[in-house]
Amino acid sequence: MSHTEVKLKIPFGNKLLDAVCLVPNKNIAYGIILTHGASGDMNLPHLMSLASHLASHGFFCLRFTCKGLNIVHRIKAYKAVLNYLKTSGEYKLAGVFLGGRSMGSRAAASVMCHNEPDDTDDFVRGLICISYPLHHPKQQQKLRDEDLFRIKDPVLFVSGSADEMCEKNLLEKVAQKMQAPSKIHWIEKANHSMAVKGRSTNDVFKEINTQILFWIQEITEMDKK
Repeated sequence: MSHTEVKLKIPFGNKLLDAVCLVPNKNIAYGIILTHGASGDMNLPHLMSLASHLASHGFFCLRFTCKGLNIVHRIKAYKAVLNYLKTSGEYKLAGVFLGGRSMGSRAAASVMCHNEPDDTDDFVRGLICISYPLHHPKQQQKLRDEDLFRIKDPVLFVSGSADEMCEKNLLEKVAQKMQAPSKIHWIEKANHSMAVKGRSTNDVFKEINTQILFWIQEITEMDKK
């Protein structure tokens, strides 16, 4: 399915955030917001690949850039983007999924659990965490899991089984304790950057994109019933 690329500037305080939307050329009901990790920007090859995969299956996809290592700043920026889509007269979405890579997924998780109590409109449908940074390398005793326990909507984790910032058994324990319905898809032998020895980058992207699309479709199909 074809889609149109639209460049946006989203108001954030007295600044503007750079964003790009892929808008499917048909009626759209659901959107996905994606952002990058600690380094890079919205033109990270994997985010571009994922966005175009989702858009070609009829999902509106917005990716945005917010630089800097300050997580509070990143969370505020993410909220501004969510708010922009929620109040957009142009893209009337029935719901959105929040997604991100590494630090971007931490920011998205935080936005999910600070969703205002009066948000009974169910605009936010779920969370996609690619390479969620559960702990600093070699600091497994300090887990960044508090936000995850406060989320109620479905969560999909896509992580490498050799991710130095997300030990496999630790994420599995966290997922079991979460109140939200969660699913983990492990990319075998992938590190935090999703690199796998002996596999092409595009091959790994394909596996990730397929899993994410399938998970989103499962949730949005349930809405139609």
